[in-house]
Amino acid sequence: MLKSRFFALLLALVPVSALGSVNLLDAPIDVHDRASLQRGLGLYMNFCAACHSLQFMRYSRVGEDLGLTVEQVEQLIIKGDAKIGEPMITGMAKADGTAWFSKAPPDLSTTVRGKKGQEDWVYTFLRSFYVDESRPMGWNNTVLAGASMPNVLWELQGIQRATFEPAGEDGCAIARVGDNCISGFVVQPHEAGRLSPAEFDRAILDLTAFLTYVAEPARLQRETLGVWVILFLSFFTLLAWLLKREYWKDVH
Repeated sequence: MLKSRFFALLLALVPVSALGSVNLLDAPIDVHDRASLQRGLGLYMNFCAACHSLQFMRYSRVGEDLGLTVEQVEQLIIKGDAKIGEPMITGMAKADGTAWFSKAPPDLSTTVRGKKGQEDWVYTFLRSFYVDESRPMGWNNTVLAGASMPNVLWELQGIQRATFEPAGEDGCAIARVGDNCISGFVVQPHEAGRLSPAEFDRAILDLTAFLTYVAEPARLQRETLGVWVILFLSFFTLLAWLLKREYWKDVH
């Protein structure tokens, strides 16, 4: 278990090295927005769970934190023969993942684990796939160039194509590819996805929020408890000050 946690942590740290080299979009997520987390869970199970595990998260914990009944989790979330008390493990064998993608898809339990900017990285990464016919999967990504992962969300986003312009001395606004800069993205009307750009943006925010919650589920209770701790300390400080004033009122 310790070894698996160590490697999961290494996988979570990989994107951090790229944080300073890309222009990340701000991800205004709210892990206390239960509806957003529920939508993100649905997106994860439909588009991510076939390849990526959440080995440190159990179905029962997700259901409890997100306000879902046991019946809802078993009927709507769990796929296959998994039990509600089991970890959220993908059914894909590592050997198959390696054969299909050149490396097994990583576990995502700690992808957004307490690192400043990690949620922005994930949010930007999921929005930044574009068609690249030179790649085996037919896709590339401006945040993680040469990523083995295909754009599994193209059905929602549409087929996004990059627009290029010659690289100048001021650098590139989005990303550099050879001697050119990616200046933007375009989705042709006949290649549009099921969601509008605004709806897709909302969906990616929900998915990012869910992955942020998964990385530290105790955050929901910790931040709520923290408010009561601050209130208690403030009240105790007031009592201590009143007691001190009472003890010392006759000294002068």
